[in-house]
Amino acid sequence: MLLAVACVFLLAVLVTLAPAARIHSWAAQYNALHWAGFAIWLAGMAVLQYVTARRLPDRDPYLLPLAALLTGWGLITVWRLDTVLGLRQSLWLALCVALVTAGLRLPDLPGLLRRYKYVAMTAGLLLTAATFQFGTYPGGEGPRLWLGCCGVYLQPSEPLKLLLIIYLAGYLADRLPLAFSLWEWVAPTLVMTGAALVMLVAQRDLGTASLLLFLYSLILYIASGKRRILAVAAVAILAAGVVGYQLFGVIRIRVDAWLNPWLDPSGRSYQIVQSLISVASGGVFGAGPGMGSPGVVPVAHSDFIFTAIAEETGLLGTTGLLLAMALLAVRGLRIALCAPNSYQRYLAAGISSYLAAQAILIIGGNLRLLPLTGVTLPFLSYGGSSLVTAFASLLLLLLISNTAESEPAALPNRRPYLLAGGLLLAGILAVALVNAWWGIARADDLTTRVDNPRPFITDRYVMRGTLLDRANTPLHVTEGMPGTYTRRSLYPPLAATLGYTSPVYGQGGLESSLDGYLRGVEGAPSSMVLLNYLLYAQPPPGLNVRLTLDLARQKLADERMHGQKGALVLLNAQNGEVLVMASHPSFDPNQLEANWDAWRASPDAPLLNRATQGLYPAGAAAAPFLLAAAGAGGALPERTGPLSTTLDDSRWDCALPTAAGVGWPEAVANGCPAATDQLAALLGTSTTTSLFRQIGFDTAPQIPLPAAAPLEATPGAPLLTGGPQVTPLQMALAAASISMGGAVPSPQMILAVQTPVEGWVVRPPQPSTPALDTLGAGQAAQMLVHPGSPYWQVVAAAPAQNGRVTWFLGGTLPGAQGTPLALALVLENGDPNLAAKIGQSVLEGQ
Repeated sequence: MLLAVACVFLLAVLVTLAPAARIHSWAAQYNALHWAGFAIWLAGMAVLQYVTARRLPDRDPYLLPLAALLTGWGLITVWRLDTVLGLRQSLWLALCVALVTAGLRLPDLPGLLRRYKYVAMTAGLLLTAATFQFGTYPGGEGPRLWLGCCGVYLQPSEPLKLLLIIYLAGYLADRLPLAFSLWEWVAPTLVMTGAALVMLVAQRDLGTASLLLFLYSLILYIASGKRRILAVAAVAILAAGVVGYQLFGVIRIRVDAWLNPWLDPSGRSYQIVQSLISVASGGVFGAGPGMGSPGVVPVAHSDFIFTAIAEETGLLGTTGLLLAMALLAVRGLRIALCAPNSYQRYLAAGISSYLAAQAILIIGGNLRLLPLTGVTLPFLSYGGSSLVTAFASLLLLLLISNTAESEPAALPNRRPYLLAGGLLLAGILAVALVNAWWGIARADDLTTRVDNPRPFITDRYVMRGTLLDRANTPLHVTEGMPGTYTRRSLYPPLAATLGYTSPVYGQGGLESSLDGYLRGVEGAPSSMVLLNYLLYAQPPPGLNVRLTLDLARQKLADERMHGQKGALVLLNAQNGEVLVMASHPSFDPNQLEANWDAWRASPDAPLLNRATQGLYPAGAAAAPFLLAAAGAGGALPERTGPLSTTLDDSRWDCALPTAAGVGWPEAVANGCPAATDQLAALLGTSTTTSLFRQIGFDTAPQIPLPAAAPLEATPGAPLLTGGPQVTPLQMALAAASISMGGAVPSPQMILAVQTPVEGWVVRPPQPSTPALDTLGAGQAAQMLVHPGSPYWQVVAAAPAQNGRVTWFLGGTLPGAQGTPLALALVLENGDPNLAAKIGQSVLEGQ
């Protein structure tokens, strides 16, 4: 008992200190209300220990301490989850102590119950039947399984289980001298048991009905020793499950959620999926009492209290809990073997089986070992009816165990008791193994699911790293105090790239891909991460990340593209650093909750990052690469033929006005479609296809952002009608090959990460990939120079599904002084002159 007191006291202390641990400061708001519950529990257990020591000197010494440990554990957990429910549970506990104390004055209470077994069982059935007319639900809307008045509620199905055990034990003991007869033994008991089962099934209380059927079969087997009873019961339970699946929607929902909860994790399977995530979050050591987020799981104080304990005490805590339940079952069966008469033997065996089986049933449901039921975890779950029934069971076991001076009744066959105990212990072992499976083997898979809200809850207490531009200007920051931290975007137009992090809508953009750094679980020493999780169940403070973005040029691009639909990407053509990534229209990540539904439904798709996810036909914008490839072998043949092409009775002319008879430079720079097709025909289909592959049109760029999968053009189709579908980022990388003598750089968005040990750690650029002939690329750049400017450019249009898209490609000339640049701009149904104006402005930086 002293060990139980020490454990519960330590639990209460840790729950008290949890607020300080969460914010890493003693200046926390402490919640000490649960100490009232601890005081009631301590006083109650002291009274019971004193009274049982006086009145039951030969009692089993383990029963009360085990029950005290489990009750205290459950009580502090309920207080931690809900103080109002904790107070109610404490009052129920006080009532239980009073009832047990009064019951200890009746040493012949088991015999009294035996004499009035029919009356007790009938009363239980009548109370259960009364719920059909007068039943209610304490929470307002739900199954009407309770009888209540003035805020006090009783669930008759809870004591009904104990009353059934008493009735069966008395009835079977009375017929012990007779040989086993199906008619004389089984048939009469089926009347009472069948009535109880019918009412429970009608109430949809299927968990209790399953437990009653199991207890009925087990007690009958223990009394008769006929193993076929267990076989028949197993078949009956399976058949009842199949029939119930066909007839009752609630059974169908629970079985479907049990078989495959991943099909509807946010709907019908929400409870079980969140339960498994909670167990996985606990791992081996747990988050610590008061440090987890078990309240995320619905009804954590009752049906899922094991899950709450698993999250906060881990595999170590739940293993201890299961060992306590196993020891309680073993001591109960030992009491049964030593009982002075058959009635008390059956009663002790039935009570022990009831406590263990109900624990296996609900814990197995929490762990997806069994379909989920609505039964409670004895001694631990919130609920007055459950707690009173558990302590009434404890009282009877204590009274039966106080028989040291009596000789055990004759026991001709110990095998049924050993088999029953083996089945119960096997069930507890199975639960323990499945608990370890979810808590260790599947922990990483479950805790990294997008529907796990715990990382976002942690974000409220741990400073998330800052996203900075290349000049260390903050872009996304964390504001507030520990416990109220919020994420804020200081430049909302970059939302499509930087993304968002929200406990409701998840994550997107760089906030998602860099989450490990921003949460401090990557980049920090593993010892630091482990220590923080052990002490606080939290990662260390997040790391700051310096991006390649140039906020000044980004603002310029966003200003020029205001009111347009499209995207713009500006790169350092040499090392692939993304200087500008603009997507319009965009959204404000600071206003997610107010506008999320409207943004998702908007035909403008503001949540889409058009720079990396928007696929657009290249059309005549592919001409500069064809020009570079055609010029690689020497002088180009003279360009002849028309400058426009007819498509579906719509005439597509050059993007910019072009005089007849111009050569390749003007035709390509002005986006003349016929010139593009002539270049493709000059190279041939095979060479053209190979060229597009070399410049990256068939490969999604390796970048920490969602990128659209490339779509290849139909082989042999003219570029005007079937050109490759590419993203603006792909086009910008390809444009860089013109500015850099044929090399396509690898895109880069992260410059450095500020680690706690080494400071700023620079991320080296990845090597470029040769794609075009150096001579051909340089020649193409010179041919496409914009008059009076130190850069080349191409303006082109391409037919799209709903009109056409306009491209602007440009970049600095090979060998030019300063930072080499490459730019790709796409406008949906945009004016070519406007595209040229925007592109030139961003390239010139003004």
